[in-house]
Amino acid sequence: MADKTAEKNKKSSEETLALSSEKQKEFEEKVKKIKPKDSDGELVPGVVYLGHIPHGFYENEIRNFFEQFGTVNRVRLSRSKKSARSKGYAFIEFDCDEVAKIAAETMDNYMMFGRLLKCKVISPDKIHPRLWEGSNRKFRHVSRNEIAIKKQNKERNQKEHAANVKNILKKESRKRKKLEKLGIAYDFPGYKEEAEESQPKHKRFSDE
Repeated sequence: MADKTAEKNKKSSEETLALSSEKQKEFEEKVKKIKPKDSDGELVPGVVYLGHIPHGFYENEIRNFFEQFGTVNRVRLSRSKKSARSKGYAFIEFDCDEVAKIAAETMDNYMMFGRLLKCKVISPDKIHPRLWEGSNRKFRHVSRNEIAIKKQNKERNQKEHAANVKNILKKESRKRKKLEKLGIAYDFPGYKEEAEESQPKHKRFSDE
C-alpha cells in the first residue's frame, strides 16, 4: 500500500508540483535583492532542513522542485541503512544562503500530499562535518523479502546463537503454558535438543 502511494505521489510531483504564479513573482523580486556576502564577491552556500516529507518525494523530486528557487548543490535524503526507505527528512544545500532562507520561509508549513512540510535554515555552526556523506547517491529499493532472506541466512557466532536459542525457548515455554491453561494435553519435542548443539541449524533460503 505504501509503495503504491509513493509511486502515485512521485508521478504527481513530476506533473503538478510548482509554486503558484503569485508566489513565484514574489520570490523573483526577493532574489533580485540578493547580493554576494563574502569579501570576494562570491555567494555563500546555505543549507535547509526539510521534514515531514511524503512518500514518493525522493532525491530527484526534491532537487527538481527546489531548483525553482535557485541552484541546488547537494541533496541528502535520510534513508534506512537496512531497507533504503526514506525516513521522511532531508537536507538541501543551495549555492546562496539568501536563496536558502527564502526557500525555507516559502516552504515551511506547505501542504504536500497530505503532509505539512517543515522547512528551516541550518546555521553553518550546526552542520555536521559528515552531513553530506552519501548525498546525491542513487538508492536501490530493497524488498522486505530480501531483508528477511539476508537475516535468515546470516552466519551467527556462539553469542548470537545463545541469545537466539534463549529467545526461542522463551516463546516455546509460553506456548506450552497457554496450551496447559486451555486444558489441552498436547506434548511436542520442541527446540530443546537442537538448542544443545553448539551451532545453529537453520535452512538457507534463496531469493530466486
